[in-house]
Amino acid sequence: MNNEIRLIQPKSLWNNFTDLNSVPRPSKEEEKVIDFLIQFAKKLNLNYFQDNIGNLIIAKPSTEDMKDCKTIVLQSHVDMVHEKNNDVDFDFKNSGINMHIEGDWVKARGTTLGADNGLGVASIMAILQSDDISHPKIEALFTIDEETGMTGALNLDGDALKGEILLNLDTEEDDEICIGCAGGIDINISKTYIADDIDPESIFVKILVNGLTGGHSGAEIHKGLGNSNKILNSLLKDLDSKFEVRISEIRGGNLRNAIPRESYAIVQIKTDDYSKINQDINNFYNSNKTKYYDLDPNFSINTSKVKGEFKPLAINDHKQLIECIEECPNGVFLMSKTIDNLVETSNNLASIIVNDGSIIIKCLTRSSVENSKNELSNLISNIFKGKGFQVELSGGYPGWEPNMNSDILSVAVNCYKKLNNQQPKVNVIHAGLECGIIGSHYPKMEMISFGPTILGAHSPDEKACISSTNKFWNFLIEILKNIPKKN
Repeated sequence: MNNEIRLIQPKSLWNNFTDLNSVPRPSKEEEKVIDFLIQFAKKLNLNYFQDNIGNLIIAKPSTEDMKDCKTIVLQSHVDMVHEKNNDVDFDFKNSGINMHIEGDWVKARGTTLGADNGLGVASIMAILQSDDISHPKIEALFTIDEETGMTGALNLDGDALKGEILLNLDTEEDDEICIGCAGGIDINISKTYIADDIDPESIFVKILVNGLTGGHSGAEIHKGLGNSNKILNSLLKDLDSKFEVRISEIRGGNLRNAIPRESYAIVQIKTDDYSKINQDINNFYNSNKTKYYDLDPNFSINTSKVKGEFKPLAINDHKQLIECIEECPNGVFLMSKTIDNLVETSNNLASIIVNDGSIIIKCLTRSSVENSKNELSNLISNIFKGKGFQVELSGGYPGWEPNMNSDILSVAVNCYKKLNNQQPKVNVIHAGLECGIIGSHYPKMEMISFGPTILGAHSPDEKACISSTNKFWNFLIEILKNIPKKN
């Protein structure tokens, strides 16, 4: 099924991507893909080193014509986001990705593609195995666990790298050179509850919000995409104001860095209210579908009666949960005052689980300004603490401060203009990149980030542009040929 991908140009890149996508590589379980890369290094007789946290570095000597040039670090992360459509039966931990071509795009069949950041990894592999591309000495840095905490970059050995320049291959617009990014912090919210007795004159109903597009909770947070957790909670709030409704279970969202696409609640309602509640839900849907139609055309809400061992929350827990989720900021919080059209600070209400006496809610707050990140995370914390929830902040990582005067930026801009006869966009992004963290370990290292065009990252709609990947490959090779000489 994936053989057609191997025929795409440049073949060395796409063959490596196909091989890589045959290896399961979930975050925090990267042993298989790291071993895959170690075996790759051994076949090429290249030296390699794995640091204490599990990051892998593969070294390649310079070509003869570039021995006097600065050592560079080529960097990408090996893990990928695992998201699939509900009607797809797929085991990410034991299966390779099923890919196909649609026009100028490579897509997966009902799952994330892994182009984020697999195309970066595959590109580095192609450079490492090349024998006809000029380049300086290379340290290929493959980091782990980028998608669920950036723990690989956070715990990178401070003396593992000697390179003076880092090329991060993890951005997703081929006309952009990134020189800065947002930092982030996880907000973990929890509370225990004692379930109430079942009302004998009641039934349980499942309310499902699905069909939303989802996407990257940083790079796409400004688009106004529907967040299934917020939509479901708005519906529950509406029902709670009119009927005797009690939450029994909620499951919504999955990954902290993906805008949630699907959420459901199981609620206790009065048996006689079922028809009225169905009509109210239809009214809610009809009043909201036009709001999301352009970006989420498949948005839907469905209701069904369910049977099982369900017990409702006590009335206070029920109302406090709805109130807190309603008050919790989601989406853009602040726009940058210094960079046009840049989101400065945002929050993704990523995951809600209510079941078996436990409420667990997870958010990811991002900002390019540390004070704003702290302000928003404290605001969210106080909303939930005020209603008796426990709140823990974890996984904080710094942003990447832009340097408009770096030598490697000048090289990259000139290379882009030479190849494409136009100026690239030099920008700062709201997504999290590992550059800021790596820069905290190596403050003198110059950095830029660039990559091919990838759409729908972190969702089953993820797709990689074929022509753009070829453009990116030529750009990478041109940069390698123009790395400055050592001082």
